[in-house]
Amino acid sequence: MKRPLLAFPLVALAIAGCGSSDAGGSADKSDLPGSALACLEQSDIAAKRMGENGDELVLDSGPKIKFFLTADEAIAEQFRGRGEGAEQIGTALLFVDPETSSEQDDVLHDVEVCLSGL
Repeated sequence: MKRPLLAFPLVALAIAGCGSSDAGGSADKSDLPGSALACLEQSDIAAKRMGENGDELVLDSGPKIKFFLTADEAIAEQFRGRGEGAEQIGTALLFVDPETSSEQDDVLHDVEVCLSGL
């Protein structure tokens, strides 16, 4: 009758495995600009890492992505008037020219997908 006690460690082990890092995405939460750049490169989107702290990505096609520590900080940047017209995606602001072409719209879609996956 001691078998139910043996089942408890196995259940605890199974539950602990549910939160393992291999179950989710592979984005490096400590380097979101680097993870985004890697995703962009996989989608054949050319970009350069810039900014004083390496927290900006500038796409060769023109758009710019600026990363913040938190989503609230990105929102606050917009309220301060330094992110006007930018699309906030998680901890990033995506700055885009007001007029785009259909080709650039396809690139922007891929960029949005990369950012939303972080």
